[in-house]
Amino acid sequence: MTDRDMSEQRHEISSDPARLDHARIHHWLSTDAYWALDRTREKQDLAVAGSLNFGAYDRATGEQAAYARVVTDHATFAWICDVYVDRGARRQGLGTRIVTAARDHLAPLGVSRFLLATKDAHGVYANIGFAPLEVPDMWMALQVS
Repeated sequence: MTDRDMSEQRHEISSDPARLDHARIHHWLSTDAYWALDRTREKQDLAVAGSLNFGAYDRATGEQAAYARVVTDHATFAWICDVYVDRGARRQGLGTRIVTAARDHLAPLGVSRFLLATKDAHGVYANIGFAPLEVPDMWMALQVS
């Protein structure tokens, strides 16, 4: 049995907002995620409230082992962000599974464009079909503060 097979048996992925461990998510992101270091709990809670959220939970303990947040209109577009896997649960395919769950949750609604940004996990997301932008010069960003 592979690590991924064991992870599938060990972890359940859910979009139930009542199951989210807000304190744990904030701790992970504000102390160990390069893109969210020092993010306040208030800002994190606002982000969670305005997003579709996914958690991966250990079936034996119920403890949250991973998190992903999706900003979406539930019709055409989704931005997958704040993907985080607890250090003790890494290298089991859990990041791939939680992003796949988010994609599969929204695909039946007709969402056809999924974006994400990463500094160091391109291979993880390439395995499920993500690729660099075909025409990056079409895209623009506005960074405020």
